[in-house]
Amino acid sequence: MKTLTIKLTAPLQSYGNEATFTRRTTNDYPTKSAVIGMAAAALGYRRTDDRIVALNDLNFAVRIDQIGRSLTDFQTGEWKKDTRKITYRDYIQDAVFVVALGSDDDALIERIDVALHHPHFQLFLGRRANVPAGVLVTQQFSDATPVAALKKLPWQATKRYQNRNKGKQLEIIADASLISDKQSAMVKDRVVSFDQRDRRYGFRAIARTTVNLTNLNSRESEPETTQDPFGAL
Repeated sequence: MKTLTIKLTAPLQSYGNEATFTRRTTNDYPTKSAVIGMAAAALGYRRTDDRIVALNDLNFAVRIDQIGRSLTDFQTGEWKKDTRKITYRDYIQDAVFVVALGSDDDALIERIDVALHHPHFQLFLGRRANVPAGVLVTQQFSDATPVAALKKLPWQATKRYQNRNKGKQLEIIADASLISDKQSAMVKDRVVSFDQRDRRYGFRAIARTTVNLTNLNSRESEPETTQDPFGAL
């Protein structure tokens, strides 16, 4: 199995769960449906494309590298004259996640990797306004499941966050079939239809595990800044 890891970071991210127009909440980690949607957008699949559903077959896992803070945005929407609706939108601030997609179809993984760096449609992290913080950082692992790859990949949090959270463990949430020795639960993030007139999602079994930071190969540090805004004056 070949696995592709994708680092997801941005000032704001939001991964919707059961919601209404008035209150739209977010999961505290990326959903499989959101990542499938991002991959489909990169590949150029439109919302009604039948090929999207086939992406559910990808093995999926996500590692929470930096826990974000919650933010609720208050909005007033007006869809016709003198008719307003108060709404709330929840977001995750300054979080860092690493998602992993795995498949026995090596060509598909490679095609997704290339597409994420040359996307056909705009990429966003849960909502259209939540664009990634720069070019996506990806890495391919041969002969590794998504969980195995996430147990090898260096910690991707910022240097400041790492210094404040030494000795802790990182949580991994994955398809239950990838962590068979753990208790499973059901979440509703399996794509049935992305059609804006008929959005539907099915249930998927998940399981959780952790990885000790001491088991990771190395730690990523933030690059030193050398910018001098007065240097050009």
